[in-house]
Amino acid sequence: MSHNIYFARSICGGCNDSELYSRIIQQLKQYGHVFTEHVADPQREKDVKMDDKGIHDGDMEWLHKSDAVVAECTTPSLGVGYEIGRAVALNKKILCLFRPESGKRLSAMIRGAEADGSSLTCKDYKEEELPEILKTFFASL
Repeated sequence: MSHNIYFARSICGGCNDSELYSRIIQQLKQYGHVFTEHVADPQREKDVKMDDKGIHDGDMEWLHKSDAVVAECTTPSLGVGYEIGRAVALNKKILCLFRPESGKRLSAMIRGAEADGSSLTCKDYKEEELPEILKTFFASL
């Protein structure tokens, strides 16, 4: 089954991970259409001439249309946290990915949401584990 997928990642602080984001998106494309494929291209992000309201409204439209949200949460981001919160409110299936070897700590507000019975799942991962994590997540939809 093909799904509509919203991929969230830190835009302002995550440029160093653009290649990783691109590889994640390539794997997500095995499961359906990724609305936010463009976020893996830092040049495209610089070229986009949209005001804040246009970006917000477009992203929220994609979020509403999505069947699942996959959020790479290693780089802290207010925007990603907002997107996750909106996705929880919309009862979307959400997979939060976090790389513990980064030396950072995933927000307790994100990790704690997993325990509240919502449809949010947090996974600590190494890149080589992604195929199995994604397979399991999408099989649960």
